[in-house]
Amino acid sequence: MFTIRLTDVSDDTHTRVLPVGPGLDPEMSALVAATDGADTAGRITVFPRPLRQPSRVLLAGVGAGDEAAWRAAGAAIVREAGDDEILEALLPADLAPGALRGLAEGLWMGGYRYRDAVKAPRSGEVRLVLDDPSAYAESLAAATVTAEATWLARDLTNTPSSVKNPEWFAGQIVAEAARRPGLTVTVRAGDELERFGGLRAVGGGSVSPPRFVEISWQPPGATTHVVLVGKGITFDTGGISIKPRDSMKLMKKDMGGAAAVVAATLGAADLNLPVRITTLVPLAENAIGGAAFRPGDVITHYDGSTTENTNSDAEGRLVLADALAYAAAELGPDLVIDLATLTGANAVALGKRTAALISPDEELVTALTAAGEAAGERMWRLPLADDYIEYQSSDIADRINAGAGPGVITAALFLRDFYGPVRWAHFDMSAPSWAEAADGELTKGATGWGARTLLYYLAALGEDAPF
Repeated sequence: MFTIRLTDVSDDTHTRVLPVGPGLDPEMSALVAATDGADTAGRITVFPRPLRQPSRVLLAGVGAGDEAAWRAAGAAIVREAGDDEILEALLPADLAPGALRGLAEGLWMGGYRYRDAVKAPRSGEVRLVLDDPSAYAESLAAATVTAEATWLARDLTNTPSSVKNPEWFAGQIVAEAARRPGLTVTVRAGDELERFGGLRAVGGGSVSPPRFVEISWQPPGATTHVVLVGKGITFDTGGISIKPRDSMKLMKKDMGGAAAVVAATLGAADLNLPVRITTLVPLAENAIGGAAFRPGDVITHYDGSTTENTNSDAEGRLVLADALAYAAAELGPDLVIDLATLTGANAVALGKRTAALISPDEELVTALTAAGEAAGERMWRLPLADDYIEYQSSDIADRINAGAGPGVITAALFLRDFYGPVRWAHFDMSAPSWAEAADGELTKGATGWGARTLLYYLAALGEDAPF
């Protein structure tokens, strides 16, 4: 794994990185002038100098110079670098702390590789050369935490489902939490899940039984209690309502919401955020087998209400329902935020890079949107339209799990029954959870979407936020 280091010393023996902007020497300024778009954020212009030192210069476009532009530049820089190369980035004396944070996040996230990949991790170093390195130490530390959270969420999501069953995932959570003082973890299984009817139904067809994981972070003096819930389907065949081949091939990512909330909780502990957090992770594999739940089955949830299963491929909302009902009955939170790779309708409505946000709480929507913008994770609010409640009706239960209508909205209407009388927000992040190609700070594969947004939001709830 490569390193990022702050320093006030540079030499001419390593590849040099120069942000495009005021202060370039005449030679570099002439090169920029001769290169169309050299100042575009994320654009790298390579300048070989075989007879001089340094022998290679990378001109990095930083656009308008905001945090997002520096993040894009960081990702582009690390992609241009060799795996074991040492880079020295000479940064402006008046660089804003947020710009350095964006640069570091881009370097870390653009340089991500899956931990079990055949290709070895990078072993190079990026030296950030500044007049006063100590002034940026906190910014680099915060960027490191957000990047590590994103890396973990990506690693968990990229892990093949032949390895990643509910027991394995729960074990990963326990192991990661054990490295952080102040976190406690409870894992429920077997008879302990008696009241979790949705979770038991969805996981009943698999040889790998379901788990329900509860993580608690309770720092002294915390007054706000946030519950995070993440959908954790470790593989989704669609069950008896089986998916077609092309829709099934990426279903190892159907626990991306769980990965994000787990990573954000661990990051909150690393940052020692003064917010009480309880994170709930319902884990199940939606498999086909003799014990799989069937269309027409009626499921009793944690709150005693019932759902008629009309489509076993609409399983995510069933496990979320139990977790949300548990939070309402047992935890007494101030607010609940859930993340789920819930519907294909997310991509239809908003494309491949944007999550759907649904909440009746204007203040919460504003805060989450601001956090997402700062973190560089796109979202768009969709309405919670009561027009479609009629599509949820059942003759034999309180509701059905899959009817007609706009999929993102009808799924949110289903979940609304279970939040209880608290502020809540729902993210359908199926589309942005996966990148089909490298793009900016995203690498091909799992993106870790949501981990950074949650960290930025949670940090803003306390004083002296690190972002």
